[in-house]
Amino acid sequence: MAIPDFQSLMLPLLKIAADGKEHNVHDAVRKFESDFALNDEEKEARIPSGSQTVLMNRTIWARTYLKKALLITDPRRSYFQITQRGLDLLAENPKEININLLKRYSEFLEFSTRRPKEEKTVAVSSQDEETTPEEQMEIAYQSIRTSLVDQLIEEIIKTSPAFFERLVVDLLFAMGYGGTKRELAQAVGKSGDEGIDGIIQQDKLGLDNIYLQAKKWQAESTIGRPEIQKFVGALHGKHARRGVFLTTAKFSREALDYVTYIDTKVILVDGQRLANLMIDYGVGVSLSTRYEIKTIDHDFFTDDI
Repeated sequence: MAIPDFQSLMLPLLKIAADGKEHNVHDAVRKFESDFALNDEEKEARIPSGSQTVLMNRTIWARTYLKKALLITDPRRSYFQITQRGLDLLAENPKEININLLKRYSEFLEFSTRRPKEEKTVAVSSQDEETTPEEQMEIAYQSIRTSLVDQLIEEIIKTSPAFFERLVVDLLFAMGYGGTKRELAQAVGKSGDEGIDGIIQQDKLGLDNIYLQAKKWQAESTIGRPEIQKFVGALHGKHARRGVFLTTAKFSREALDYVTYIDTKVILVDGQRLANLMIDYGVGVSLSTRYEIKTIDHDFFTDDI
């Protein structure tokens, strides 16, 4: 069974609190895991940031929305308790509780349409009410990043072979490989040496070398197993143990499978992974906008005096 969206958790959460006692959010999550017959993969699934499980995140948001409608209160951290208004709603025997139902309460309506000064953002999205605000932001971020990856690949393909070599140098330097950028530039670009395009130090002490092959091909092109076998053969000729094959193209399934069972350690970096590494290490990209999401510092509010 799929993980329920946060609106689907509102009624079950309110029913848990129907006895009037204080209930822990973690206990509610465990009950939902059982009631919705979630498998291990669904129980362990996490939101893109990895900070919470999807189910915990959605349970917390269900609690938040019920609280904004004054159907529950939070008597202490991580707990919730039903209010008289919540009991009155349960007495109506609703089939479900969702955002549209919560809008009958003025307190929730004020929350859902609240606009900060000089801003026009709406706290509750009317376009996607099945996901939590946090999930919506994560989804938007991933969408923006995916678009940026495609744009980066398009820009790289337009560049010259010499520029692509400099790009590889900048990326490797940003990733912390050994030596100075000048040394890396001298190490990369010694092309034509039996299938080796460069040799870099794995660390700044030069304890081991990594051999490179860099191919700037069209994004829709596919590099097959024979091309990788030639690279591995070149590595064997150098008695090398490690190699990295970077490209703007894709690798075939046969090529990907091949490097998994050979003794030589070979890493295949296709266009998608190359662009993602550039984003992660700030190469060829600049900061456009930064959003900070803050939460309550419960330690600050601990009265230990």
